[in-house]
Amino acid sequence: MPITVTAPRGVLTPAGEREILPRLTAALVAASGLTGNPAFTAMVGGTVHVLAPEHVYAGGTNRPVVMVELKLPDIGLADPAARAEFIRAATDVVERLSVPGHDPEDTWVNILNARDGAWGIGGRVLTNEAIAAGIS
Repeated sequence: MPITVTAPRGVLTPAGEREILPRLTAALVAASGLTGNPAFTAMVGGTVHVLAPEHVYAGGTNRPVVMVELKLPDIGLADPAARAEFIRAATDVVERLSVPGHDPEDTWVNILNARDGAWGIGGRVLTNEAIAAGIS
């Protein structure tokens, strides 16, 4: 379940650039109700993209927006409450790992779902049924 963080250089602290993915992973695991489940945790990965500040825009204007994009199977965060929990937690993670003055309105979180059978690891298709079996 890839998490992609895109941030303008200088918005995340140096420690924040290193810590953001482990903390977002923990937030996703918690919002999924699977804290302590190593099989689920092992399926979460991601990348941090730090761009030149002049390459980040919102509303057609250069702005210091940090974008967190989560892609997961459609059984993940299956209800609005779980999605809201992750969005709040991800926003909090960004706030804690950003330089002073970063506006929470400049943190955007997007959750995308892959249809059943449209996600995999190591060449194996992970259907919703296979994922559920693997984490239970």
